[in-house]
Amino acid sequence: MQTNPSSPLVGILMGSDSDLSVMEKAAATLQEMGVPFELNISSAHRMPDKTAEYARTARERGLAVIIAGAGMAAHLAGVVAAHTTLPVIGVPLKSGALKGVDALYSTVQMPPGIPVATVAIDGAVNAAFLACQIIAVHDAELAKRLDDKRAETRTKLEEKARKAKADLGLD
Repeated sequence: MQTNPSSPLVGILMGSDSDLSVMEKAAATLQEMGVPFELNISSAHRMPDKTAEYARTARERGLAVIIAGAGMAAHLAGVVAAHTTLPVIGVPLKSGALKGVDALYSTVQMPPGIPVATVAIDGAVNAAFLACQIIAVHDAELAKRLDDKRAETRTKLEEKARKAKADLGLD
C-alpha cells in the first residue's frame, strides 16, 4: 500500500496489521519531516517470498532505508537485512508474554555482516528520525529540517521547565 504519492525513500514494513498502531507513528514522523515513504505488510514467516522480494527490489525502487517492525520472534528486520544492503532499522514491538523483550533480542542479535540498527521497543518514532538522519547525510534540506525540529523540541522543553519551576514557586 503506497501512502505517499512522491517517490518513496523509506519503506515501512510490518509483519501484521496488528503492528500498525505503532508503525503509523513512523509514518506520521516521516510525513512531518517531508520524507516520502511507502508502507506495507509482509510477514517473514507467513510470506517469506514476498518479504525477500520486497527487500531485494527496494534499492531499484528508489528506497534508501527500510524500517521493519515486528513483535515476538521479530525475524522481519533480519530477513529483510539478509536480502538487501540498504540500511535496515528494526523496531521490536511490544507483544506476547515477554512484552517485547523477545522481539528486542531477536532484532538486535544479528550475525556479522547482516546488521540491523535497532531502536527501543515500540520505538517507531526514533526509527523514522534515524531514517531521516541517514538520508540527510546527502540531503542538506532534510538536515536543516532535522536541526529545526531539534531546536523546536529544546524550546518546548525549556518552556516546560520554566513552567514547572514557576508552579513550584522556584523562580
